[in-house]
Amino acid sequence: MMRAVAIGSLLVVLGATAGVAERNLIPTLDNEPDVCSDQPPEPQWMKDIDVREGHKRLLIQQIYRAQSMQRIVEAQSCECPTRYPSWETAEGVFVEHFAASEYWDIVEATSDYRQQANELRREAMPICQAAGNW
Repeated sequence: MMRAVAIGSLLVVLGATAGVAERNLIPTLDNEPDVCSDQPPEPQWMKDIDVREGHKRLLIQQIYRAQSMQRIVEAQSCECPTRYPSWETAEGVFVEHFAASEYWDIVEATSDYRQQANELRREAMPICQAAGNW
């Protein structure tokens, strides 16, 4: 009886695994986006930033994310250029307002931008889902 349960459990796991493989949800190390395959890459200087300055990179990423959600909501559109423009605007906000900031000020700003993006995400997500871009 115990063996039958174990075999049944194994079949369930294998069946679930096969379903995942069929949907192509196997994790990989590739960094290919699921939507908008022509997303602009982060600027090289952000990729090359020193580890001790990583908090600055994270802030710029959150600024970019918040701006993206804002554009989607304002335009009521989730076209790829709306959702994924160049990084220039986010970089400009960082340079103008935060480049000379202290560590904790950047951490606080990162949290603020993350919260803003998360709030806007609630409105942006249905727009992007309707466009097949989520």
